[in-house]
Amino acid sequence: MFTSTSRRISLAVASGAGALVLLTACGGSEPPVPAAATSSAVPSATPSATSAAFNDADVMFAQMMIPHHRQAVEMADLAPGRAADKEIKDLAAKIKAAQDPEIQTMRGWLQEWGKPLPTGGMDHAMPGIMSEEDMKKLAAAKGAAFDRMFAKLMIAHHNGAIDMARTEVRQGADPEAKELAKAIETAQQAEVAQMRALLERL
Repeated sequence: MFTSTSRRISLAVASGAGALVLLTACGGSEPPVPAAATSSAVPSATPSATSAAFNDADVMFAQMMIPHHRQAVEMADLAPGRAADKEIKDLAAKIKAAQDPEIQTMRGWLQEWGKPLPTGGMDHAMPGIMSEEDMKKLAAAKGAAFDRMFAKLMIAHHNGAIDMARTEVRQGADPEAKELAKAIETAQQAEVAQMRALLERL
């Protein structure tokens, strides 16, 4: 009986060991994560590195468009107390609402790129920028005269911004800057068309 019992115990141990080996083998059959799969996480980090890529055209775009936008906001700020036409007032509010955040976005880019923020007065070599005399005339105008002058000056101002945006799209490297330039071109082209139609009825 002892021999029989020993044999049963030996068989149980053997089968248990076999099962353990089998389980280990099954567990081992799950292939470890290959090195290629692990390293595939690295390319997903590259977009942030790519988005940080910029060139001189991107820097110039931001440094010029910030003061350009600021002047458009200054012009828009004159409308509530001077404009007579509701559509002019609404358009001025829309321009300010769009361009104020864009200024902050571009300031953030320049700081991130380690480039200086624009300082000082307006560079009158910028496309579509208003002279001090033009700005004084606009500030002095009221009613229908303001409406017409605002539309004419803002059309020229927008056309300058559109030219700058197109240059950025052609020459820039930063994807976000190029995307903003496209958005500026699209939005301001629509506003130019709106103001031209306005001038026909004012």
